[in-house]
Amino acid sequence: MDPSPLFHAAAWGRYPGHVDSALDAYLAHLRVERALSALTVEAYATDLHQVLRHAEELGVTAPGALERGAVASFLSDQEERGISARSAARRLSAVKGFCRFLVRERLLAEDPCALVDGPRVGRRLPRVLSFEEVMRLLAAPPRSTARGRRDRAILELMYAAGLRVSEAIAVELADLDLKRGIVSAFGKGKKRRLVPVGEHALAAVGEYLVDRAAHPRAASSRVVFLSPRGGRLTRQAVWKNIARYARAAGIDTPVSPHKLRHSFATHLLRGGADLRSVQTMLGHADIATTEIYTHVATDHLRRQYAHAHPRAARGAGGPSGRGRAAGP
Repeated sequence: MDPSPLFHAAAWGRYPGHVDSALDAYLAHLRVERALSALTVEAYATDLHQVLRHAEELGVTAPGALERGAVASFLSDQEERGISARSAARRLSAVKGFCRFLVRERLLAEDPCALVDGPRVGRRLPRVLSFEEVMRLLAAPPRSTARGRRDRAILELMYAAGLRVSEAIAVELADLDLKRGIVSAFGKGKKRRLVPVGEHALAAVGEYLVDRAAHPRAASSRVVFLSPRGGRLTRQAVWKNIARYARAAGIDTPVSPHKLRHSFATHLLRGGADLRSVQTMLGHADIATTEIYTHVATDHLRRQYAHAHPRAARGAGGPSGRGRAAGP
């Protein structure tokens, strides 16, 4: 394959030897300039390595050799392997970002992904807990132990403010304003947002802070939620705790920290909150990301309507078989 039509030799001098060098530069760009988290960058790296290994099999070893045929061939290979449309679309999105970077760095004269259509992906609605299930989950940690009070506080705060697990374990003492009822969350892209916190969560956090103050290593840490040794809680620890408390609460479906965040957003919309306010509280850059919760809230209203309205179901009787009295 002759890469010369797309290859800028002068620019390639900055990334000698192989397409992997350009990939390393792109991942550094994601970490430093776009301030993406380590986990997100790792996900990009995993997807792009799969794409580039396929390109290597076609003889592509330099960034300038990437062309539309190699990208289309990769998508076709994904389909033949039975990869889901969602996974294939995610990998295409990763390679599109990489190609835009190569064009910007003058390693490609034109974008080979510009006219490549990805697989059609249906929109997956988030699964949420009912309000009753959330109440049982929040009540599961024992208030008789310091660890139980800590776990109850973090669960209450995550549900009250819609925090991601990474945001919850990173909350520092200076981020809490208990008098005003506000938490400052440090989210994706290193963006900070202020989210109101309700009375129940404030009471649980205040109760835990008394225990925290008595911890022998409390003074050496700025984070709110401490591990038994006085360090920052890990994401894995919070995941395991939530799963354990969900089982104790008799919740049969899998429960994750993000499901608690989904529930926060959905319950707000069901309660009448406007979409822009929920977008701000979640820290979504694009309101389209928040709009998916309106579908979940609408599904709930539709079920309520079908259950309660006497003319919602087909037939003379309502959904519960009740007829409606004649007359006004």
